[in-house]
Amino acid sequence: MIRFPRRIQAPFSSSASSPESPASTGEGVVRVTLPALIALHRAAEALSLKPGRIRALGSGDYHSPFKGRGMEFDEVRAYAQGDDVRTLDWRVTARTGRPHTKLFREERERAVLLWVDMRSAMFFATQGAFKAVRAAQAAALLGWSAVYQGDRLGGLVFSEKAHIELRPKRGKPPLLHLLQQLAVHPAWLHHTSDPLASEQALNQALTRLRSVAQPGSLIILLSDFAHLNGQCSTQLAQLARHNELVLVDIHDPMEQELPPPGQYRLSDGESFMTLATENPQLRERYRSRFIRQQEELQQLCRRYKMTLLPLGTADEPLRALQQGLGVRR
Repeated sequence: MIRFPRRIQAPFSSSASSPESPASTGEGVVRVTLPALIALHRAAEALSLKPGRIRALGSGDYHSPFKGRGMEFDEVRAYAQGDDVRTLDWRVTARTGRPHTKLFREERERAVLLWVDMRSAMFFATQGAFKAVRAAQAAALLGWSAVYQGDRLGGLVFSEKAHIELRPKRGKPPLLHLLQQLAVHPAWLHHTSDPLASEQALNQALTRLRSVAQPGSLIILLSDFAHLNGQCSTQLAQLARHNELVLVDIHDPMEQELPPPGQYRLSDGESFMTLATENPQLRERYRSRFIRQQEELQQLCRRYKMTLLPLGTADEPLRALQQGLGVRR
């Protein structure tokens, strides 16, 4: 498995093109600040978190596919044993000669949970901004949109060494608390290169998510899903049974395909290494591995009816979210 430090500094060979270094793109590409995340509230007005397959019974502004006696008529179906006789539709019963009952759709208040990955692999980019920056920006946009729509907002922000958990609550104070935790998370200053620790952190964060999420929640996971194993897939499948899941898959262009043939100098801010990309077999293996990983993630989402939304480090987060989730009108 090929792993890279956090940024490309310069190519050794003049024949190789140099991807844009995050350090050269301006403030905000390697770190987020609380004022910058708060300022995204205006942009979030153009983003809509439209209710989808909400899966639990309750009361509030969003509709549940679970049927029951409520304020809004939904449909008529054949009478089943145990149905309340007070809901019989006598007109349809008389017309068909068989008993039919009315169904009503109950409304529910929705909880929105933002699950934000701050593991070491998220502090990488060759174009645009670090994956962690894009995750924080997207989380802020989604959080503001949830607040505008009256949802209860909660979050989980995790790395290999720190796990922050915020239970869903209504209003702006919970969102501001979440944005503060994103801006000051210890992962911005301290990283680890231990793949085993990264895999364990992912599993543990999903376990905690399952304990926090109430049925019927909208759960948005912002990550590059590095080290996604069978145990993680099982936990996602279990979450998807009773919740609506959106996976925001964050990647840098260089993770999809190696840069043009040449020798590149890479740095994590402390040390340097050389990346040689001339070998055609290496380039094809690298590309094929990324495609295989993406196909596995897509199959997982299709199987359990989860939404997969790509977000590149060079993409504008609002536009990517609008394309995947909708535009507020």
